[in-house]
Amino acid sequence: MAAPSLLNWRRVSSFTGPVPRARHGHRAVAIRELMIIFGGGNEGIADELHVYNTVTNQWFLPAVRGDIPPGCAAHGFVCDGTRILVFGGMVEYGRYSNELYELQASRWLWKKVKPHPPSSGLPPCPRLGHSFSLYGNKCYLFGGLANESEDSNNNVPRYLNDFYELELQHGSGVVGWSIPVTKGIVPSPRESHTAVIYCKKDSGSPKMYVFGGMCGARLDDLWQLDLETMSWSKPETKGTVPLPRSLHTASVIGNKMYIFGGWVPHKGENIETSPHDCEWRCTSSFSYLNLDTAEWTTLVSDSQEDKKNSRPRPRAGHCAVAIGTRLYFWSGRDGYKKALNSQVCCKDLWYLDTEKPPAPSQVQLIKATTNSFHVKWDEVPTVEGYLLQLNTDLPYQAASSDSTATPNMQGVRMDPHRQGSNSTIPNSISDTMNSTKTEYTAMKGTSVKNRPDLKASTDSNATLHSSLATNASNHHSCVVDVLRKNEGPHTSATIGVLSSCLDLRTVIPETSVSSSVSSAQTMVTQQTIKTESSSTNGAVVKDETSLTTFSTKSEVDEACALPASKISRVEAHATVMPFSKETPSNPVATMKAGERQWCDVGIFKNNTALVSQFYLLPKGKQSISKIGNADAPDYSLLKKQDLVPGTGYRFRVAAINGCGIGPFSKISEFKTCIPGFPGAPSAVRISKNVEGIHLSWEPPTSPSGNILEYSAYLAIRTAQIQDNPSQLVFMRIYCGLKTSCIVTAGQLANAHIDYTSRPAIVFRISAKNEKGYGPATQVRWLQGNNKKAPLN
Repeated sequence: MAAPSLLNWRRVSSFTGPVPRARHGHRAVAIRELMIIFGGGNEGIADELHVYNTVTNQWFLPAVRGDIPPGCAAHGFVCDGTRILVFGGMVEYGRYSNELYELQASRWLWKKVKPHPPSSGLPPCPRLGHSFSLYGNKCYLFGGLANESEDSNNNVPRYLNDFYELELQHGSGVVGWSIPVTKGIVPSPRESHTAVIYCKKDSGSPKMYVFGGMCGARLDDLWQLDLETMSWSKPETKGTVPLPRSLHTASVIGNKMYIFGGWVPHKGENIETSPHDCEWRCTSSFSYLNLDTAEWTTLVSDSQEDKKNSRPRPRAGHCAVAIGTRLYFWSGRDGYKKALNSQVCCKDLWYLDTEKPPAPSQVQLIKATTNSFHVKWDEVPTVEGYLLQLNTDLPYQAASSDSTATPNMQGVRMDPHRQGSNSTIPNSISDTMNSTKTEYTAMKGTSVKNRPDLKASTDSNATLHSSLATNASNHHSCVVDVLRKNEGPHTSATIGVLSSCLDLRTVIPETSVSSSVSSAQTMVTQQTIKTESSSTNGAVVKDETSLTTFSTKSEVDEACALPASKISRVEAHATVMPFSKETPSNPVATMKAGERQWCDVGIFKNNTALVSQFYLLPKGKQSISKIGNADAPDYSLLKKQDLVPGTGYRFRVAAINGCGIGPFSKISEFKTCIPGFPGAPSAVRISKNVEGIHLSWEPPTSPSGNILEYSAYLAIRTAQIQDNPSQLVFMRIYCGLKTSCIVTAGQLANAHIDYTSRPAIVFRISAKNEKGYGPATQVRWLQGNNKKAPLN
């Protein structure tokens, strides 16, 4: 957490929708990015349910239905997935409730639920100011304030320290109340305290922490209940304990319990001589307790409070919600005007980032052109922007090669769509290897980073040509090409033919092989080709209309944006692109490995960017971004550099919030397109039919000539994938002029389910023109979270 002087509070000022009226005694929970507020009082008790979307900064009133509860204040309010439970609270002056309501937030449906009473003892009496905490399938009720008088106008307060357990049914409904038998000394009666539940990640049982509250006087004691042994204790703490308080909030983020605001004794008051403190004030002090070390840390002390607009003014009875690592605070009362006998309520919304944001996903390629990239990355919740950087230390320069060479080698490969040998996938890769109608060509890629002079030897090429000729005498049609995983950045370039299925690492489309083989004089192009785990990226499209993206380390050249409709759970992006002798050299890719410098592309509000330029670093600078905080550099003082065709670039991105710039993502690598080759097929669609699935696509938006054919490939199961899931094996399932094909149920039965992110079946599709094959669009067909067969 930042030091107290570096706390960067933000007041939300630009919001839309019906803002709830100011209040106190309300409660709030979070469901993903939504803050849901219910109840509270000010000029009457509120009964509306208000929702604030922290991403769109929009307030809205959902159309609730069902058993809508009456308005209440100082009630229990917990969230279990997408259902919310409300218990008790004050429903009118002097009249308290012990009723339980459930809200199914996915449908905004209220339902009154009636739990069974305890097997021994009475159910909880009507109360307010209690704590109501959820862990697992149980809610824990502690304390509160009851009215001993049957006449609601005659309030006779009784402070409680009873403890109940409420068992929930899965999804909806409750089982009943029970009264656990606890050990140790029970905390003293109180109301308007806080209780949170925390369990260490590595070990330990869940524990409930009760802090503060009111019992005639305000309290500053901390209690711990072990929920496994049901033992109460008072942990010894270090650091400065916050002032005694009530009507404060406690929120857990990570291993810290953040305490904000509340009523505290008035300055100068002697707590010991004034147990019933009639003079009190609101506070904006802010502290946290490290729940692992039991140490208090003061972030904003009472002496630091001021009337500036840089932080929330003092308040009590507010609500606090943790969304990600960000804390939101809304409303509450900030004082008591005795002369007017009225409370003063705030109507402001604040948030505070408690730590730097996590690293975003890798940068993903949506589309590449000869001089630009359209990129995106997964959104990071509760951030204010993203810093995108690139690195040009990629000496991607093509070696001398025949620019007209195609993946189809004379005398070696025959078009499989004419042979009809791959209409179904064999039961195992071994069967495929042993098929008399199958020919395999292995091409071993190598990393050429920082090795601009790397070339293949003539001997290697001669060996390759001889091996291919020998192999061609035994096999008669091409089903798949094999590309072995790179052994590392300093492996010498070697090419050979795999003779055993045990050597299979990655089978890729022939359209994607970077080395063109047509004669004994063929040279290795200097493109790094890696396995699926490090060379693909994709866009995710679910069954309905949502569109998100996913990526792993990439050395792709182009990809296609997918429409967000009429698609069945698909992820797609491009994989690899052939090089030609026309590839221009990279003017800024000549630095040595130890001299890599990251240049800013810019700071972006959203998770997408169109990149055609970047800012050059001043001489002697390693970075122009101020990593210590989120201040943007003055880009107007920096020179710009245009992207260059046929050039490789590395990308990384970091999220920015009020604590500064977080860690960078893993590195992705893309290459601008080479003029002349076709782009990647676009608008991939998958639909189910009686035969299996129908896979279709649109022609490339930039065909660069006539499209001669398309090839589609499916990742299949092999023992090699089981041993190393990061290495996929692809088999060609279609080759022809049509922009669609049928993938049969038999083929899908042998498909590999990729679990590197969300479970998916992986396809690749590429187009070929007169110059050769362009980049292959990679498609991930999402399968849900179970391991059932596809189409189930």
